[in-house]
Amino acid sequence: MALLIKKPWKINLQIASNYVDANSTKLEYSSWLLLEESAELTGLAKLQQQKMSNTLEAEIKSIKPEHQLKTAIIISVFLVAIGYLGFYTGISENFNFNRNTTSKEKTASFVPIDSLAVKHKVPVLKSQLVTINYPSYTGLATASTSKMDIKAVEGSRVTWELDFDAAVDSVSLESMGKHREMMKTNQSFTGSTALNTSGFYNFKFTDTFGATYSSDLFTIEVIKDKSPLIRIENLKQFSSFDYTDNKVLSFGAFITDDFGVGNAHIIATVSKGTGESVKFREEQLEFDEPMSSGEKQLNLSKTIDLDKMNMEPGDELYFYVEAQDLRRPKENTARSETYFAVIKDTINYGPGVEGGLGVDLMPDYFRSQRQLIIDTEKLITQRGKISEEEFNSTSNDLGFDQKSLRLKYGQFMGDEAEGSSTNGGEVTEAIDHDHDQEEDPLAKYSHAHDSDNEHNLVEDPHDHDQDENKEEEDPLADYLHDHGDPESSTLFTDNLKSKLRQALNIMWDAELHLRLYEPEKSLPFQYEALELIQDIKNSARIYVHRIGFDPPPIKEEVRLSGDIKDVTNFNKNEQFESSDEYSFIKQSIFRLEELKDLNSKSTGIDRELFDKAGSELAKKAIQEPGRFLKTLQQLKQLAERQQISKKLIIEVQKGLLKALPEVAPEPQQKYGFGGKLNELVLKELELNE
Repeated sequence: MALLIKKPWKINLQIASNYVDANSTKLEYSSWLLLEESAELTGLAKLQQQKMSNTLEAEIKSIKPEHQLKTAIIISVFLVAIGYLGFYTGISENFNFNRNTTSKEKTASFVPIDSLAVKHKVPVLKSQLVTINYPSYTGLATASTSKMDIKAVEGSRVTWELDFDAAVDSVSLESMGKHREMMKTNQSFTGSTALNTSGFYNFKFTDTFGATYSSDLFTIEVIKDKSPLIRIENLKQFSSFDYTDNKVLSFGAFITDDFGVGNAHIIATVSKGTGESVKFREEQLEFDEPMSSGEKQLNLSKTIDLDKMNMEPGDELYFYVEAQDLRRPKENTARSETYFAVIKDTINYGPGVEGGLGVDLMPDYFRSQRQLIIDTEKLITQRGKISEEEFNSTSNDLGFDQKSLRLKYGQFMGDEAEGSSTNGGEVTEAIDHDHDQEEDPLAKYSHAHDSDNEHNLVEDPHDHDQDENKEEEDPLADYLHDHGDPESSTLFTDNLKSKLRQALNIMWDAELHLRLYEPEKSLPFQYEALELIQDIKNSARIYVHRIGFDPPPIKEEVRLSGDIKDVTNFNKNEQFESSDEYSFIKQSIFRLEELKDLNSKSTGIDRELFDKAGSELAKKAIQEPGRFLKTLQQLKQLAERQQISKKLIIEVQKGLLKALPEVAPEPQQKYGFGGKLNELVLKELELNE
């Protein structure tokens, strides 16, 4: 209170003036003059005030209050760092501050089952102790408490210790229909069990005179060890790559667990082939960073190179992240969603549908472009391993194969083989007999469309006779489909023809680089041509999904006869057995009503019924212990006592009625008054309205 009144931390001008005078010899203890008005001072004081003002401007820079803030900040940072490291590394848990610390709770009370059998002093419970040993993997310290309501991790071992002030013959622990005898040591009784499920329990003891006593019900809430939580970051569910792309997947995985992650890895499956020839290869991949077991949070990353996994065009990769926690004896396992990656296969052809007919327009030799690509890639890998002469010869042979394929495409479009003639399906190159002119070595392989048509660019003035002898032009020529015209003699539409013509032009460039012994430069053109061919194929494709309905066969003798006497509707009768989860509770409600009206004692059959009703109510009370725990305790008393009061019956009956769910409405036939007279009256009332 003195500190609050005096407030020594509050700084005013008087305190500041005294501090300045005490720490400076030049101010002559006259700084207080600066706080006074000049009109109230004498002449000498005014001169001194002016002098102190000039002196203070120079002295104030060197006068600073003493403090230890720097030292205090360094010490506080150091102590905070020690505390954080102690908590983070788990060293502080080794001190077991909470071990054997008992929190005072209300002592469990016992009541006699048969009050008439009690003829002596009832033993009193002096002390109660509950010790919870958590599983070692949780890292939680052992806890002790006198509270009988238990909340612990699944797999924890609980030990009870009860100490009475008088001799007791036996003590038992009853939990969810199970009976366990407790071990006697002097006047104390101990018992232990492992927690696996939530439920309720109570104690019973028998004194040395044979009287039995029962305690209230206590709750057991088991906390399930949750599975690890996995979150994948920076990755799409489905990824596709072209053959020329950088086929690399990079992503991060954020994994958390309530008691620590034990292990985490990636399960990847590579599928090759299609149909019945498909093959699968499964691999377990580790993350790029080394993983430390026991961490509650992990930030991991992974980079998957599809080329290093020996994947080829058409192969697919399925992978997911799998993590386990530290739970024993069997760990919890969690897995993420499955992610997909595929390398596009440009030769994956299917049946095409054109003009309503299920025909495949692509001949088999259209697939050989992919084989050319495979052979070219193989030749590139052999550079330096084989002789230059063999390398050039192989490259030239591939160029010839590319030319043959290009000519076949041209024939399929309706073009005539340029510079060649077809004989029995074989392509023979035309021979130039003019040996006098110097031949361009690249003339056959260059893409010179402009020079091929030079003789048609300028009209010949001396060709009038031929024009006069030309046959009269057919007026229907523009409207007929002339198979002799290479531009119209094709199975493809105009947009497909342009794509195929573009593919033929690209094949020229691919062939050129192969002839020049440059397979690396030819490969991109080959891929581009193959992609165009695939687009042509897919543009004429229609998918028809098969439906799973096969109609029954129709007899030919009754077809179109109009006879439907054997045609009946489909009827199906089915009986369902409905199981009532609250049958014993409902029976107990009716029986309690009888006991309340007749004031009769409960029989052994009644106590057995109440015990079964308690088992049904316990399932519901586990979910809502605060609502039905009292009713469950009272029902337990009814199942153990013979003499029951009317007040207890009413309370139990009210609690059981609250536990019953609402009855779902069922369809039923409604009955009402009918008859001709009623219909006439209603009709008359409607007319008079």
